[in-house]
Amino acid sequence: MADVGGWWRRLSLRARLTGASALALAFGLAAGGVVLVAVLNFALLRAINTEALDTARAVANLVNQDALSDPVPVSPGMQVQVVDARGRVLAVSATADRLVPILYPEELDRLSDGSGTVIPGSRIGLRGETRVVVVSAGLPSDPVRVLVARSTADVAQGVHLLRITLLIAFPLLVVLLALVSWRVAGAALRPVEALRRGAEDITGGTRHGRLPVPGSRDEIHRLAVTLNGMLHRLETARVRQRAFVADAAHELRSPLTNMRTEIEVAQHLRDDTDWPALSVDLLADVHRLSRLVDDLLLLARADDGGTPHVPVERVDLVGLLAAMAARYPAVAFSSPARSSAVTTWEVLGDPDALSRVVANLLDNAVRHAEHVRLTLAADGAYRTFSVIDDGPGIAPADRERVFDRFTRLDDARARDAGGTGLGLAIVRELVRRHDGTVALADARPGLRVDVRLPAA
Repeated sequence: MADVGGWWRRLSLRARLTGASALALAFGLAAGGVVLVAVLNFALLRAINTEALDTARAVANLVNQDALSDPVPVSPGMQVQVVDARGRVLAVSATADRLVPILYPEELDRLSDGSGTVIPGSRIGLRGETRVVVVSAGLPSDPVRVLVARSTADVAQGVHLLRITLLIAFPLLVVLLALVSWRVAGAALRPVEALRRGAEDITGGTRHGRLPVPGSRDEIHRLAVTLNGMLHRLETARVRQRAFVADAAHELRSPLTNMRTEIEVAQHLRDDTDWPALSVDLLADVHRLSRLVDDLLLLARADDGGTPHVPVERVDLVGLLAAMAARYPAVAFSSPARSSAVTTWEVLGDPDALSRVVANLLDNAVRHAEHVRLTLAADGAYRTFSVIDDGPGIAPADRERVFDRFTRLDDARARDAGGTGLGLAIVRELVRRHDGTVALADARPGLRVDVRLPAA
């Protein structure tokens, strides 16, 4: 069985579909043929039995009316005998025996009125098996029985011819329909083969872009559209990954190059090197590297698809924003007014992550503006804090792009300004983990960043 299964799996899909269709068709035709022959044979035998009973009842009526002629008129292929209670033959049809009854006495005794039996036709000179029916007639004081025999040879011959015809026609029909199934399966699988060749060309590098989409609006068309969408997402992810790696390498190269240059100069000028100042510079580059690696690690974990666990604590936004604003001389924080409608300014989340969100936004703001305001407001079941600056702002066309990694606008491309282009990307990721949203808007002049978080 294992060899048969392996052989079947090695066949092409087209051959398996055709073979399965032909096999199912053969079984269906065979079952249908058997049922057809059985039903036809039953119907014909029942018709013969009905015809014999009708003839027997007609002869019985003639007997009851004392109008029976001799010989008894019947249809060709039938024999009729009228037998008395002692087994003597009183009247017969033209072809029936006048001396010997059709049925033996014991056979006749077993049959009731209107019943019948089957005997060999050779006993009474008929071909094949013969159906014999018995009907009672006459007066109760002088009963007689009418025997009608009808040969079933023509029925057997007709059923035999049908059986032979089916045995010849069914294989031819199976072969014909198998050829049709082969063509139909080929036509149905042709778009699949085109998809396979297209995928092979894309894998081999000889084709770029998308798989061919068939014109028919069927399952293959939807499959091609789905696969093309998947290829587009994979291509986008690949391009994004390559850009991410290139940008990360460039960002890591700058502090490493600075550190290497400072160390090499210090080695050549050992006596003239200001070692405390060198250590301060090196420590600054190390801090920048550490911060960049932490940012890259956070974003890499976000790319895994899962949402990292966020420690759930009650965080007081008023105290958090006030503490963060105190670190920046240019930032002014406006505490929200007390209101009976606002019961709490707390949110559930990770205080370190929320502090990083605020710090990244304030770093960006003070880097490009002279004055920065930090506000807090209630919005139903949400609490929204806003960072508002008077800087050059961001054009509406760029407000989505700035959340991409390593994105710097034209007025902020200098890497010595301290930014890595990951701040806003980290802000969006951390806010998403807290089931919040972040949006950019005009401050006229400047930029307004709104972070909306669900209240505790």
